[in-house]
Amino acid sequence: MPPHPLPDAERIRAITLDLDDTLWPIGPTIERAERVLADWLLEHAPGTAARFDLEATRMLREEVARLWPERAHDLSAMRRETIRRMLAASGDDESLAESAFQAFFAARQRVAFFDDALPALRRLSARWPLLAVTNGNADLQRIGLADSFVGAVNAQQVGIGKPDARIFRAAAGRLGLEPAVLLHVGDDPRLDAQAALDAGLHAAWVVRDDPVDLASAPRCWRGPDLLALADALGV
Repeated sequence: MPPHPLPDAERIRAITLDLDDTLWPIGPTIERAERVLADWLLEHAPGTAARFDLEATRMLREEVARLWPERAHDLSAMRRETIRRMLAASGDDESLAESAFQAFFAARQRVAFFDDALPALRRLSARWPLLAVTNGNADLQRIGLADSFVGAVNAQQVGIGKPDARIFRAAAGRLGLEPAVLLHVGDDPRLDAQAALDAGLHAAWVVRDDPVDLASAPRCWRGPDLLALADALGV
């Protein structure tokens, strides 16, 4: 049984929803996109492809993140800069960076949903407006989810990511509602559940794998998937 109940469904006016690792696993998605980028570079910038295998690419991306901490919320900008530096270091044309990024970005939108995600979205969106709130750069239109959501608020737009309360306030403003009538749903106990609670929202924590330390878990509803949440909300 969940340790804490959800608010009554009538008190919820809208649901904000995390995307990566809540609707689909992000690790395999990024791995596929990085392989697509590697193949693109092999064709269009072979010198870069020869110098930067997947591991070297990841190491450079981590270096860019260390050098640009103020841009950590903008994953697209970080990826573009990583590709530009790869090309420059290899003596290839830096102007290829945008085309290379677009190849990566298109592949990043090809996701494999968790089995429960789409059926649960149909049930939840029939009852409440859904707004994506994400630190990532998923594109609802490209992924095919635009009809299920009223929109998206992401860290790039706001200039700060979860767990900062400002992204949740931006979501509430986008919906024209007070935080207290919003339910945020996500997979991360700190970035989603606790951060939403701290920002004045209700929270639901989707725990697909057993957490290590339940003693410090956020004091909110938790369940194994989104269908369990839909059931708990009575939709």
